Amino acid sequence: MKGLFILSTLLTLCSYTSFAQSPGNSLGTNDPEAKKILDGVTAKFKTYTTVKAEFVLQIENAAGKIQGTKKGTAYLKGNQYKVELNEQEIFCNAQKIWTYDPAANEVQISKFDESGNGFSPQKVFTNFYEKDFLYKFNGEKKTGNKVLQEIELTPTDKNKTFFKVLVLVDKTTKNIVSTRLFEKNGNRYLYSISSFIPNAKIDNGFFVFNTAKYPGVEVIDLQ
Repeated sequence: MKGLFILSTLLTLCSYTSFAQSPGNSLGTNDPEAKKILDGVTAKFKTYTTVKAEFVLQIENAAGKIQGTKKGTAYLKGNQYKVELNEQEIFCNAQKIWTYDPAANEVQISKFDESGNGFSPQKVFTNFYEKDFLYKFNGEKKTGNKVLQEIELTPTDKNKTFFKVLVLVDKTTKNIVSTRLFEKNGNRYLYSISSFIPNAKIDNGFFVFNTAKYPGVEVIDLQ
């Protein structure tokens, strides 16, 4: 099953970076304006009780040809989350993680990382940038009636498979609109958030995999 891969590539660069504490940034200095914008994104996200975000992942090769497109939806509430994709569903109630494969009618159960060092979709919208990246502000551009602020992130670890990430932030809402990740092999991954709904009512039971709703499901307990 591709649970860990899809979860870790959800929406943005979190798929490729570790959130372990780094000793410091010796490769250059960060842009104060970029930090101000990213801090604003974090502060705004922390005001939400829940979030429902619909997203689209578009994959391009080195020649710019689109290799594939995927759509999905993520639901967030505190440390709980659920991710829905055509080929997979991921549930997490901050105690366990269920990764369900509809094609095989199989679910894998693993423990939730209570230390906070593991990946979670919440980190996409919070202070992911502070430990592993240099960042700078590339300026603003207008798309429709939105003013978007572009932040360029460069990994401090040059062994990463990617060399740059561009993050677009809505200047008014302070929400991330999209991220574009550039791999060293030429591939590009564009994550666009098509819908962002904060503070919707979501019961805690929504984040628990209920075997009764999946007749005949094979359960693989990896705890």
